[in-house]
Amino acid sequence: MTTLKALNVKNPVGIISMQFVRPFTRADLGLFRHIRDLGFDFVELLVPEPDDDLDLRETAEALRDADLGVVLAARVNLQRSIAGEDAGCRQGGIDYLKRCVEVASTLGARIIGGPLYGEPLVFAGRAPVPWSDGQIRTRADRTIEGLAAVAPLAAGAGCVFALEALNRFETDIVSTTRQAIEVCDRVDNPGLGIVLDTFHMNMEERSIPDAIRVAGPRVVHFQANENHRGFPGTGHLDWPVIMKALADIGYDGPISLEPFRRNDDRVGLPIAHWRAPREDETDKLKAGLALIRSCLAMAEAAQ
Repeated sequence: MTTLKALNVKNPVGIISMQFVRPFTRADLGLFRHIRDLGFDFVELLVPEPDDDLDLRETAEALRDADLGVVLAARVNLQRSIAGEDAGCRQGGIDYLKRCVEVASTLGARIIGGPLYGEPLVFAGRAPVPWSDGQIRTRADRTIEGLAAVAPLAAGAGCVFALEALNRFETDIVSTTRQAIEVCDRVDNPGLGIVLDTFHMNMEERSIPDAIRVAGPRVVHFQANENHRGFPGTGHLDWPVIMKALADIGYDGPISLEPFRRNDDRVGLPIAHWRAPREDETDKLKAGLALIRSCLAMAEAAQ
């Protein structure tokens, strides 16, 4: 696997492709150059579906031409749930994660992050269920067994799965850093690490910096998102303290920004859903990027 030089720096900072467009198709490949010109080192790209209008080799070439790195975000669902009760859905989850490794190898991506276990709540229209203790153990065991089956494949391909904890309204499998740590440690394979997302951590952790320090070397990816998922610096998260915690654990990996637009407060607006940009967000993106980079520099200077 070829690693683009844009990712061969300490703490490269990237932006999710959904900031600009969704779905991402071959007509959008020119965005890679724009993202690089904004100052970002990589793009966080949703794993393309087989029927998407996106050729993987053409995409890899466009990334190379723009000297832009890439991190992948897995798209699991109830039909791709390694934790689910249906055996067919669990196999669907395994098959999908295997395909993610193949896509990563073709695109030159090392990291495949996301809620790899499946079992979404709000976005699947599935209400939380009061599982029994036995069912809870079974769902945990299925999650670990599934990830244990695919982590060696990722490691063998030079990739790593990054397990993400989502808040309690989005999943009932892994919602806290400690839960992610337990799964990662029980799988115990270099093909599985953790991705931390400060948007979810703000809801579920007593202390974001303490959770980062507890996760330690398991962290292979980090998503720097505001408490309200707006542009960095427009919410209440303490970025110097958060970046100091990353420096404390020696984290030198990639940091993604996923700022969803929050300049529309109409009553009845579905805030949880993606909306296309309605203005030129260049200045906001550059300011958020500058904030994160300056906090990283301050944290390194304080070591």
